[in-house]
Amino acid sequence: MPQGSSQGRSRTRTRPPHRVAVIVDEGTNPFEVGVATELFGLPRPELGLPAPLYEVTLCAPAPEVRMNHGFFTLTGVAGLDAVDGADTVVVPGRPDNVVPRVEAVLEAVRRAYARGARVMSLCTGSFALAEAGLLDGRRATTHWMWADAFRELHPKVLLEPDVLFVDEGRILTAAGSAAALDLGLHVVRKDHGAEIANAVSRRLVFAAHRDGGQRQFVERPVPSVPEESLAPLLAWAQERLGEPLTVADMAARAAVSPATLHRRFRAELGTTPLAWLTGERVALACRLIERGEERLDVVAARSGLGSAANLRARVRRETGLSPSAYRRRFGPAAGEAVRV
Repeated sequence: MPQGSSQGRSRTRTRPPHRVAVIVDEGTNPFEVGVATELFGLPRPELGLPAPLYEVTLCAPAPEVRMNHGFFTLTGVAGLDAVDGADTVVVPGRPDNVVPRVEAVLEAVRRAYARGARVMSLCTGSFALAEAGLLDGRRATTHWMWADAFRELHPKVLLEPDVLFVDEGRILTAAGSAAALDLGLHVVRKDHGAEIANAVSRRLVFAAHRDGGQRQFVERPVPSVPEESLAPLLAWAQERLGEPLTVADMAARAAVSPATLHRRFRAELGTTPLAWLTGERVALACRLIERGEERLDVVAARSGLGSAANLRARVRRETGLSPSAYRRRFGPAAGEAVRV
């Protein structure tokens, strides 16, 4: 469906908005607070939905909260009791990670998780989740600059310092600040499907999907002769996902060897050409399912995944749902238009 089209398939959106509480502690980084409000708090009239996707409440342990470096003081936010009614609790990061968190914040996070809420940290907010005892024995990530300090303070956590984000079900952690956008879009995709997530990413002017396993930081020395961006090649490949397109074809299009293409993908995107190509094909398959295509062999062919069996395996690996379950959750249904 063309971007900006006012025509859309109908889709059920009758459930109440998902309630999100963003905890703002002393010294919190403004960027992550902005990411959370941008992703979950803005109205999205372009979707044509009868109700917002999320309802966001900023909450804090005190009536006034001084932000990182004293850039400004946040006032007029709710108290931590707002956490008790939230479906998702977001904990942004702060730079003074060796300083213990306010106990009221930790207790609010513990209560939320104990009653079944989803808890997610942005950047070094993972220190708070670890301090609350939620990450022991679990996989998690944090900003690469703080990986050693995190390991020293929280040795029971299975830290993965070289990924963008980690999804452990009801506990999710993002790496550096910009990875908060990747995790947020991942959450929107899980909650509302690929079509909605793509619409949100377009409004953000941000990549629609970067797999959580991609590297969060790439040591890339400045080349003596600047290389051409991969963007034209990626756009060319995205228009041919349903064709028998291979990494060798992409390398030929870029007039480089497959080994050179692999190196450039690693340097620019932090992933491999094959992983990128597969991810794009799965995302296209999900969009086709959301738009109403019920024949799995057709979805597999149009997305370049080949067979229905491969489609089932790839969609389940990416979304945690079978194609039929994905269709029931995100597919078209009579009633309410979603314009994307």
